Amino acid sequence: MDSYGDDFGGSGSEEILAPTPMTNLEFGATHVVRPKGKHQATIVWLHGMGDKGLSWSQLLETFPLPNIKWICPTAPTRPVALLGGFPCTSWFDVEDVSESVSDDLEGLDASAGHIANLLSSEPSDIKLGIGGFNIGAAIALYSVVCQVLGRYRNGNPYPINLSILVGLSGWLPCSSSLRTWMEESQEAQQRSASPPILLCHGLADEVVAHEHGERAMKTLASIGFENVTFRSYNGLGHYTIPEETEEVCKWLTTMLELEGNPSDP
Repeated sequence: MDSYGDDFGGSGSEEILAPTPMTNLEFGATHVVRPKGKHQATIVWLHGMGDKGLSWSQLLETFPLPNIKWICPTAPTRPVALLGGFPCTSWFDVEDVSESVSDDLEGLDASAGHIANLLSSEPSDIKLGIGGFNIGAAIALYSVVCQVLGRYRNGNPYPINLSILVGLSGWLPCSSSLRTWMEESQEAQQRSASPPILLCHGLADEVVAHEHGERAMKTLASIGFENVTFRSYNGLGHYTIPEETEEVCKWLTTMLELEGNPSDP
């Protein structure tokens, strides 16, 4: 389901074993790109449907962000309703990219918990973030919703304090339920102003239509998320381009107050 316009080249990332999953689904290998400079932030980056963590670790290694440690896990292989039950790597089951279908809350909670577990051992002075592409962007957005609510939908507390979130070519799961969820939590409205969010989407996206990204931004703003930036790219389909990744690098440098200025990847 992912499509990339560039050859990522070689990888200097390392592979670590995945933590024990929250369900009987097994998460794949996790690849880590170590910071080349002073470690200031750690970001878990989530691939799209049918892809794996290795692909994105190779691209992220080329980013001019020496102060960031990137963790790139691989989703479980599971049957996906959207693909007629065909099994592929996916962070949760998807029936359709739509507000009118029920969401796989068990799968969302399991993946969000796996991601939080990957961040849980980072030093206390390191800023934490999540980013992703396609369904990876969707689970990233679900994670920040869990942070704001203070818990997963299964009732377990959400343990991570996220500093930023980036979503490329994705959508907002559970969007039709979010207002009700926010009203259930007295503290959620106050917390929702905290984490800056960058959403990017191609106007020519043929897999996850641009309107889904735009709707995610509007929904988040309507329920109290005050720091959401949305960027559109003319002619961009369901892949990344240098213009987009350069904007991501500059935004991360500013929001995370990283040392140095990013040059072109």
